[in-house]
Amino acid sequence: MTRHKRNWKEQLSVYGPLALLVLAGFVWAYQHIKPAPPDHIIIASGEKGGAYYAFARRYGELLKEQGIQLEIVNTRGSVENLELLNQGSVDLAFVQGGVNQGNLSTTLEGLGSLYYEPLWLFHQSSIELHRIPGLQGLRVATGPEGSGTQVLVKLLLKENALRDASLELLPLESAEAADGLREGSLDAAFFVASPQSELVSGLLHDPSIRLASFERAHAYARRHDFLSVLTLPEGAEDLAANIPSQEVQLLAAASNLVVREGMHPGLVSLLMQIIDKVHRPAGWFSKEGEFPNSRYLSFPLNEQAERYYRHGPPFLQRYLPFWAASLLDRMKIMILPLLGLLLPLFKVVPPLYRWRMRSRIYRWYEELEDIDKESARQQHKSRAVLMEKLDDLEREVREVKVPLSFSYQLYHLRLHINFVRGRLKQDSLES
Repeated sequence: MTRHKRNWKEQLSVYGPLALLVLAGFVWAYQHIKPAPPDHIIIASGEKGGAYYAFARRYGELLKEQGIQLEIVNTRGSVENLELLNQGSVDLAFVQGGVNQGNLSTTLEGLGSLYYEPLWLFHQSSIELHRIPGLQGLRVATGPEGSGTQVLVKLLLKENALRDASLELLPLESAEAADGLREGSLDAAFFVASPQSELVSGLLHDPSIRLASFERAHAYARRHDFLSVLTLPEGAEDLAANIPSQEVQLLAAASNLVVREGMHPGLVSLLMQIIDKVHRPAGWFSKEGEFPNSRYLSFPLNEQAERYYRHGPPFLQRYLPFWAASLLDRMKIMILPLLGLLLPLFKVVPPLYRWRMRSRIYRWYEELEDIDKESARQQHKSRAVLMEKLDDLEREVREVKVPLSFSYQLYHLRLHINFVRGRLKQDSLES
């Protein structure tokens, strides 16, 4: 037990400074390590029951599997979502393409376009409506205040030189506008909604209501790069009833997922994987894999998102849970310098340790050599003094403590001491 304790102390004396040096390296590197990604984020969605809200809930389920809580804030739409983002009240939000035109924020970034958001113009079947100027003098629902629908509709009205005074614009919620069409209190209504939504399906099947086709859709898309032209084929909703009864051209913006500048890169990578999983499947107007993409964005593309579109998920996140990948990614700033420090040190320290142990033995050889040389020069009367020196030297050597692996060298020294002692005795006898 004593020998093990002694060996431990010997190794500590050599490896202790190395450990302190490594610890100092850790402390220095820790000052530069990136903070951990947040485990709670807030998203601004839209009306409860709408597409934005449904997708936000799906995101929340997938984020929860990775240990991150997503808080959903219901809003009136894209305009309010932008306000919340700019105020810092939410971390990310759905924003309809084109809503931010002419007022580009330098503190917001886009992660991608998620899917097409068709603009539907339903009107009473008794009205002939082929172009937007035909809305003049009608009662028209434009979507609630703060919604992307209203922003887009007002842009189209302005493009056609229709002033608010020339028609009655009503900022109604989607459900209220649909009821108004059925009851006859509205002549027309704009909606931005999924073709699979119950609202759109119900209006398409109502014989008293018709869906208008944007005859000049390509002209609008040419003038505004955030707009696309979609074609709803005849019978796409219901082949048996042939709904719609003819091919319809629709205008569509793209839904953007927008974040505040400076969002944690690891969290952005995770969000990119989630939106890819949710929005990759084919839809009515898109092929599988068409979304998400970096086209139709009204905001600068986030750097981490751009890297995702080029190279896919980060290497660690492909094979490890998010928390583990994030931890290793943050620790690499400490691991890499540590390896760079340890590799040369481990090459230097073992030889240094061996030299330290041997030096405890070799220093006695110098004294032994001096005694041996002096014995060749001294007279008989001085050999007794040299013999005493040898005895003192052997006693001192017996007290030297070295690890077990170096004991053989210690016994070699004692053999050499006896060899010199034997020569001294032989010289004394011959004298």
